Amino acid sequence: MNTSKTDPGAGPRRGRHSPVSPQTAAVFGRPAGVDGSFAAPEHQRARAVQPVVGAPDPVLREAFSRPPGADEAVQRDPDSRYGETVMPSTPPDPWRDPASVAGLDAPALAAAPAPTPVLPGAKLGVRELLFDRIVSWRALAILAVVALAVGLVGGLFGRLTAEVVPPLHSSTVSLGNGDNAPRAGGGRVAQVAQAVERAVVAINVRTANSIGTGSGVVLDKSGYIVTNNHVISQAATERASLEVTFFDRQRVPARIVGRDIRTDLAVIKVDGVDNLTVASLGNSADLEIGQEVIAFGSPLGLDRTVTSGIVSATHRAVPLRPDDTSDTDAVIDGIQTDAAINPGNSGGPLVDDNARVVGINTAGLVPGGGSIGLGFAIPIDEARTVAQALIRDGKVTHAQIGVSASSVRNDKVLGARIGNIVGGSPAAGAGLREGDVITEFDNRPIDGADELTVAVRTSTIGKSVPLSYWRDGRTFTASITPAAD
Repeated sequence: MNTSKTDPGAGPRRGRHSPVSPQTAAVFGRPAGVDGSFAAPEHQRARAVQPVVGAPDPVLREAFSRPPGADEAVQRDPDSRYGETVMPSTPPDPWRDPASVAGLDAPALAAAPAPTPVLPGAKLGVRELLFDRIVSWRALAILAVVALAVGLVGGLFGRLTAEVVPPLHSSTVSLGNGDNAPRAGGGRVAQVAQAVERAVVAINVRTANSIGTGSGVVLDKSGYIVTNNHVISQAATERASLEVTFFDRQRVPARIVGRDIRTDLAVIKVDGVDNLTVASLGNSADLEIGQEVIAFGSPLGLDRTVTSGIVSATHRAVPLRPDDTSDTDAVIDGIQTDAAINPGNSGGPLVDDNARVVGINTAGLVPGGGSIGLGFAIPIDEARTVAQALIRDGKVTHAQIGVSASSVRNDKVLGARIGNIVGGSPAAGAGLREGDVITEFDNRPIDGADELTVAVRTSTIGKSVPLSYWRDGRTFTASITPAAD
């Protein structure tokens, strides 16, 4: 049997606990007047003394108190109605008001009579419609006669005026030899210059923002002048004035007869100029390499300028592309010369030692626009044909075979590769295929696309010409007949 000894300090001790500090009793003790576990009922609690609000300042009372007669915390809008139904005002109805007195109302209205139908009157005539019957028939007849007479006189005057202005185109002009010939005295270049200078003109094109200068040569006494298309292009496509200055400083306005962007040639015309000196046209097919030539024009605006040199080469395919001042898109069959040709020489004549025009100068082919001994001119044989067509019809028809081509040069072949062929075109009829390389056209060697363009354009429409082309390592020959574009 085990017995244990009880510890006097173990277990709860009733009626005894540690003393509580005054601070703890103040925080956690019962409030004053409460001696139980719960607070006393509300009505038994001692209420704290309520603060007393002092009287407001008289000035503040006057500024913030309610106006007299106001009994609410917020003043109502005097014009608003809250909770009231606004009834529309209606005129009093004596039948609904028992207190109303007897009275008379407005008398009843009789039915309006039916309107009398109006029959349509006579139609208005010219006299009534225009003059409201204030002009007599006699005056109208006189007015009609006067109007007829005015119309006849105006038509006759317009007819006479139209006949005064010379026509642009003519079928009677035939371009051939002119009336200039070398004169005796001085060197050969001086003699040629004296013979040709009066047939050369300066051409000015003025727009609102720029001025362009070129040259031209007189073809006929009626005032036809040939030049480059890029010289007068702005006058044709923009609002610009075209003016020609002759050797004697006479300045005359000019009109465009026709132009051709494919050959960079154009013809203009002056009217009312007497005693024109016409240039003699030569034959560019007879030119020889090394032959002496003279270039005329107005380089950089310096008119009556003459430079001399030789024919460096012929049949140079030179592309001319559009730019900001010209829509020319051509490949010329150029005459190459070392005679100085600068901007402003364009359109002027290239002349042989017999004072005959063998080409039309074309400038602007050298980067920077300067002359480094590489000048080019359009052969006069082609210029004559194009100018004659422009004078006669105002337009030019070119030969074409219906292909697009690109240049090809490699160890196998040199020529113009066909990219596309138009269906039903001369090329399709000749059996050509896409990818074929044309190496010769009309007995002219073809070393690129520009050469092919020139060879086709200078061929005769409707005339069969020989053709050579390369396909799959073999060379074939055929004939082709160019058609009109």
